[in-house]
Amino acid sequence: MSFLELFKRPCLIGAHRGSRALYPENTLCALEKSIGHCDFIEIDVQLSSDKILVVMHDDTLERTTNIKELDAYKSREPYKVSDFSYEELSTLDYGSWFYSDEIKPEPLLTLKIALEFIKENHLFINIEIKDIHNSFEDKEVISLVLQEIAESKIKDHVLISSFRHQYLLLSKEIQPDIPTAVLVEKKHPKNLINYLKSLRVDAYHCSDKLADEITVGNLKSTGFYVNIYTVNDPIRRQQLFDMGVNGVFSDYLE
Repeated sequence: MSFLELFKRPCLIGAHRGSRALYPENTLCALEKSIGHCDFIEIDVQLSSDKILVVMHDDTLERTTNIKELDAYKSREPYKVSDFSYEELSTLDYGSWFYSDEIKPEPLLTLKIALEFIKENHLFINIEIKDIHNSFEDKEVISLVLQEIAESKIKDHVLISSFRHQYLLLSKEIQPDIPTAVLVEKKHPKNLINYLKSLRVDAYHCSDKLADEITVGNLKSTGFYVNIYTVNDPIRRQQLFDMGVNGVFSDYLE
């Protein structure tokens, strides 16, 4: 079954950065603990300074690592991910920040390792490419992501999404078989349906506050899949499913 075939099933749950309500987000542990509690897993990807694809949400490192505790990096503020090499990022602890009562270190997760995990466990993954166009050329970013996917040999189990929509069009131009999804937060693009068609995307991922029955109906009737983030209230989740939404991204997995 491919990712687009998965979208034909009702009431899908996407694990938002893994099982992040109970485990440190975007770590292998969070991905492992989501198995059996979701239909697909969502992760965030960006590049280290030496162009290794790492799994991390924030542009900077202080929220989800111990970098401020390490003397070696005291002079490296604002701790931008793209300013650090893969070797340097690998020295950080990505787990202990999450726990208030004990130290539980977690290693850096790379896209390569995440895709190996997905392949081994026969899962589906939504790769959100963070907007890093200020540090790296668009085509280089997409080429590196697509190369990693090709090497994993599980392209049918992958969906690419991004708030930087130029990435999505480039992805379709290079590898049209991999489904893509537009991410939107504050407002719908003008002439939404035509806009999505121009990008050749398969799905529309918008924030919960933008979801309404008319918009969802129009998108679905035109052939687009619709997924909503971040939905942690079970009542709201059911309302969205009743609207016809294909899936929701959630921090809390049952």
